[in-house]
Amino acid sequence: MTKRHGYALLSALAALVVTLSAVIYVMTTRGADTARGTTADSVPHHGSTVAPVSAGTWVGAWAAAPAGAEPGTETSGMAGRSVRNVVHVGTGGTSARITLSNLYGQTPLAITHASLAVSAGQNTAAARAETMRRLSFNGAPGVEIPPGGQVTSDAVRVDIPQDTDVLVTTYTPTSSGPVTYHKHARQLSYVARGDLTADTTGTAFSEQTPYWRYLTALDVISHEADGTVVVFGDSITDGITSTVGTNRRWPDVLSQRLRTAVESGAAVPRYSVVNEGISGNQVLADGLGRPADNPSGLSRFGRDVLDRPNAKVVVIDLGINDIQRNPRLADPDKITDGLRTLVRQAHARGLKVIGATLMPLQGHLGWTPARETVRQRVNAEIRSGKVFDAVVDFDTALRDPYAPHRLRPEYDSGDHLHPSDLGFRKMAQVFDLSLLKGAGQAEL
Repeated sequence: MTKRHGYALLSALAALVVTLSAVIYVMTTRGADTARGTTADSVPHHGSTVAPVSAGTWVGAWAAAPAGAEPGTETSGMAGRSVRNVVHVGTGGTSARITLSNLYGQTPLAITHASLAVSAGQNTAAARAETMRRLSFNGAPGVEIPPGGQVTSDAVRVDIPQDTDVLVTTYTPTSSGPVTYHKHARQLSYVARGDLTADTTGTAFSEQTPYWRYLTALDVISHEADGTVVVFGDSITDGITSTVGTNRRWPDVLSQRLRTAVESGAAVPRYSVVNEGISGNQVLADGLGRPADNPSGLSRFGRDVLDRPNAKVVVIDLGINDIQRNPRLADPDKITDGLRTLVRQAHARGLKVIGATLMPLQGHLGWTPARETVRQRVNAEIRSGKVFDAVVDFDTALRDPYAPHRLRPEYDSGDHLHPSDLGFRKMAQVFDLSLLKGAGQAEL
């Protein structure tokens, strides 16, 4: 054999090895992709997660804290009915997942089917058919959530535009006891008999409800946001006097402002905003029951703030109910010490903490000069910079300059405690977006 023929034979053998290696690599890669379920469509592959293929960041697109056990559901719950929650997202994404809670259930909650779709319009149960996705849980179409537990679905690929409504529908055939709900949704959702989780027409969803049931979070993989701002508060954050179905709670308006600033090229962080307000919430005291309805800020902070995906900043507007609902005169030092405990927990996870001063409420039921003194002392400590990393002064922005213990009339909903739509807008407008800078890396 000549040298030339020897070199040719070696070259041919080398080429054959390369070709075989490439074939093996492609087959192995395809098998791995199938095992991971990366090809998501409207019917997820059973036995696999529906993992998104697009790059991006998981952020919170919407959230609502589980606030209590729904009265009247102790016996039958929502058995045999489809619950279609309508939620509004400020930040869009290319993939989505949901969290369902059975915090207040007394027996396991069986969800046999669940779905997600972009709404066909505002305040409707109809869905855009091309966006309807069946959800899976660890590859299975249904899931059983133990009493006191919660579960997060597998991710599905779906294009969710920013500033739009999303429909999340669950069906449970049996009762789990009390339904876990968020009472003050300020958004109409829908209920229908039977399993209509995949229905897109919305026609059968004739029963309206002012509650969100079971659903506590909707996360997206986003190219628009790099992190999540969690707004943590009471009924003022919950927006219980905002106009139903219009998304005029102050965190909604803050989300709009931040998104507009980013799109205009302003030097502000690219963050989504989620609302973790509960009406009547206190820093220190739990509500009644086991588990407690309306759990205190201290007891729910880990679940409702620290566990949010890519949480970067928490805005805390909490404390007024500790003053108003205390049967005795509240201790301002205990309130601020409780707030400092939340700050330490946030710092341990790399979050920046922005705190709000407590707004005036003279004229509201239960107001007294002594309680006003407690509010002023709490606000003085907040303004001193000894509680939070930064402060937004809602008190100064919304109080009546001629009667500083009261809300300015145009910002007052009429009960002298909760703002009007205009008042909520003012709260978001006075929020300095540059305060959102400087967050540490959250530990996930």
